[in-house]
Amino acid sequence: MARASHKAKILTVGMQVVHAHGFAGASVRDIVQAAGVPQGSFTNHFASKEAFGLEVIDLYFANARKTISETLRNDQLPPLQRLRAYIDAGIDRLNKNHMRDGCLLGNFAAEASGWSEPIRQRLNDVFDEIQQSLAYCLRAAVKAGELDAHLDSEEMAGFIVSSLQGANLLAKAQLNPAPVERFRDLLFSAILPRVHAAKATL
Repeated sequence: MARASHKAKILTVGMQVVHAHGFAGASVRDIVQAAGVPQGSFTNHFASKEAFGLEVIDLYFANARKTISETLRNDQLPPLQRLRAYIDAGIDRLNKNHMRDGCLLGNFAAEASGWSEPIRQRLNDVFDEIQQSLAYCLRAAVKAGELDAHLDSEEMAGFIVSSLQGANLLAKAQLNPAPVERFRDLLFSAILPRVHAAKATL
């Protein structure tokens, strides 16, 4: 029982350490010290730092899935309202530490995907799931008459994922949410092929 709780603590606290200092910048010693557990607890639960990183990604994305469920896949809300809520939730997350942490998924992609094939593959799976959820929301917007029926929802979803990741990195570098807010505003005002009758809904 104690070992199981140690693992949960290492993952929860370790995710915060990695988010703040980067995957390479967060040593195993830093992680166990922050978690207040013996260093041997780390090796008891993780075969390597790479294995730890994979579980950190899964833990972070488990929280992101909750946001996706409450926004993009929440069929109780109008589709474009869901999309805006999803982007705004990301801005709120960035604001929690004044933009210093950025998006953990984007940080891993920039830092670790070049040397760890398992991490690269896991990130691709995560981004694909996010893209599919965005496409689901966009298809719902087309069906509801909020977006033009000719919209390629998959292509637009891929564009939103890549644009948001770039905007997140800039927000982190500038310590300012403006890049993400700019993308959100342009997405709704100029990029999405809106149906005129839907303009009054947002």
